Amino acid sequence: MWAILSGIEGNLAAYEAVLADLKRQRSPIEALYILGDVISPVADNTAIMQRLCYPRSGELEPQVCQGWWEEQLLTLHGLGRSAEPTELIDRYGLSVVKQLWDGSSRSLVDWIKSLDFGLFELDCLLVHGSSISVSDELTPDTDAIFMLDRLLRMDANYLFCGRSGLAFEYAIHQGSVVSEMTTLAPVPELAPASVPAPVPAHLADPRSEPLTEAETVTLRPRKIIGVGNVGRVPGQATYTLYQPYAGNLEFRTVRYGTAKGFSQSRSQTRSQARS
Repeated sequence: MWAILSGIEGNLAAYEAVLADLKRQRSPIEALYILGDVISPVADNTAIMQRLCYPRSGELEPQVCQGWWEEQLLTLHGLGRSAEPTELIDRYGLSVVKQLWDGSSRSLVDWIKSLDFGLFELDCLLVHGSSISVSDELTPDTDAIFMLDRLLRMDANYLFCGRSGLAFEYAIHQGSVVSEMTTLAPVPELAPASVPAPVPAHLADPRSEPLTEAETVTLRPRKIIGVGNVGRVPGQATYTLYQPYAGNLEFRTVRYGTAKGFSQSRSQTRSQARS
């Protein structure tokens, strides 16, 4: 059994509630994956880093990849995939930029820099956004052709993501995709002063006609899973349990603080087919 979560956002109480819930599971948890956004501008980010890097006795060592907030912090330090923090400024303004900068230590930046963009286990791609970007937000309303593109880029059967913060299962059924490429005819040269007689059609150069090549790709069933969000909603943490060999999913909601408890749901599925 895998436990897959995202979006701790510096909320240590929410993370502790999830760890406590994992200990209550009947099936042993073999791996713990955290799909980014472990930090936030308003949290004690050094404390959450220490908690993840040094698990307690009997706890799994989490495998962590970068999320949107981690990418923004790296960009502020000139280490990100973008040259300027334009996305962060446009979304939250300069005051949040300052908060994120002031709340980051050198050790935190070095640790985030060491994290991978994503993880690939068995036939599963685990990323914060998608195979394209940490900013790519996949939801149950995303068009199937875009979902399929994100899967095929890494040839994954399952894509687990956390950017939207939603818990969902999106199924693409078996089918096929036809792609076509047309090579245009070369632009003819200007006719000379003396124009020769037209060439008979059966003697014409076939290269002067547009050439269309078609390729059909047969698809096997694939899924995109939103794993929920741990720290965004106070008092409520949502994460995902997955059995990789059986393919079973369970979305868990843990309530902590004054309203303690938990609930579970098998999955909310949206199915799409392309043929």
